[in-house]
Amino acid sequence: MREDQQRFLMLLGQLPARLTAEQTALVLNCQPHDVPVLVAAKLLKPLGNPPANAVKYFATLEVLEQMKDRNWLARVSAALYQHWQNRNARKRIRLTFSPPPLTFPPDGKVRASETASASG
Repeated sequence: MREDQQRFLMLLGQLPARLTAEQTALVLNCQPHDVPVLVAAKLLKPLGNPPANAVKYFATLEVLEQMKDRNWLARVSAALYQHWQNRNARKRIRLTFSPPPLTFPPDGKVRASETASASG
């Protein structure tokens, strides 16, 4: 949010009616990259029916109401934990099963005997 927008909102003394993903993350005390995870888990619902690549807005009133629900907060935490656990597990699997790097002789030339033994 731009500095002039922040000053304007401070003068109003209230939050805007719609929050961006970044603002929603600030209100929920999470990171902006966590908001799409919460949308995918159906814990947050963007306003309207935005396309996948559009800026998504969230109703401030709805976010503030949900924040009062301890069970909803527990589900948010569980969804985030599960997402990052799955993502880190996929990363470990990819690193574990990745093929060894290709090595070449110092002169950079592959000889016929080396290609025959590699294919045989």
